[in-house]
Amino acid sequence: MTDVSVIILTHNEEKHIARCLQSLHRFTDKVFIVDSFSSDQTVAIARSLGAQVVQNPWVTYATQFNFGIEHTPFQTQWLMRMDADEYVTPELADEIRQRLTTLPADISGVYVKRRVVFMDKWIRHGGYYPTWLLRLWRRGQGLCEQTWMDEHIKLTTGQPIQFASDIVDHNLNNLTWWTQKHNLYAIREVIDLLNIRYNFDETIRVDPRLFGTQEQRKRYLKVQYASLPLFTRPILYFVYRYLIRLGFLDGRKGFVWHFLQGLWYRFLVDAKLLEVYLRAGRDKAAIVTFFKEEYGKDLLPDDQRKNGPVAVQ
Repeated sequence: MTDVSVIILTHNEEKHIARCLQSLHRFTDKVFIVDSFSSDQTVAIARSLGAQVVQNPWVTYATQFNFGIEHTPFQTQWLMRMDADEYVTPELADEIRQRLTTLPADISGVYVKRRVVFMDKWIRHGGYYPTWLLRLWRRGQGLCEQTWMDEHIKLTTGQPIQFASDIVDHNLNNLTWWTQKHNLYAIREVIDLLNIRYNFDETIRVDPRLFGTQEQRKRYLKVQYASLPLFTRPILYFVYRYLIRLGFLDGRKGFVWHFLQGLWYRFLVDAKLLEVYLRAGRDKAAIVTFFKEEYGKDLLPDDQRKNGPVAVQ
């Protein structure tokens, strides 16, 4: 076993959690799950496979994940982030086992490649592979940035390196589930775009840099995207992904993916953003009130939110 522990957030992940945990067992038996009160068999399955589980009320992904970093019971040198619908390839498990303990002290983070599988199709084009994500970091030298969407691990010191192998993002739920989830994502995406302009919560985020790391570049491009006209930008983005970045090479299933994720979803975000402006105007305080009353989303900083009690099982 490698000196690394894994943090996973769950809510009703009984279809995925066993696959995820079994892939992790190739290099660690230390898995800490923060569950937001699943109503299915997620917790029972996770415990049966050796994971330690606590339950904590959901606020945002970043809040929940930073709770996991703070409360993990494992005192390992390295921490790792995984989503329940992901799994580690055998090649990456071997790489973690063989290389992690040999890294010099000034290396504080490790990037790995994410492979997206949609309708059992590996999405190789459209700028989706490789997607480099910082998923391993030394204890005390990383935290999850406080954003409403596209949260990344931000190193507080040291330098990162890249490993050669992949994690696989392969959700097994049906398309109705996918569209419903992205409808909810769209609300968070609207908040994230508005946050670029209004800065609701002055918290730590990844610095936007065009020629920085992948998450810095993604943050930079998101800031630029936010400045483009509503309803024009999703069309431009789809054309860029599907034609310029060769998304059409992913075939029929790839077309469904790029159309839904690259055009439909982005158009829905703009429609919801227009609704905010029509109903709340452009005043910062009015927008904060709108999200609180309409969606139950508190845009204030974490230290001004009130969480419920933690139920440790």
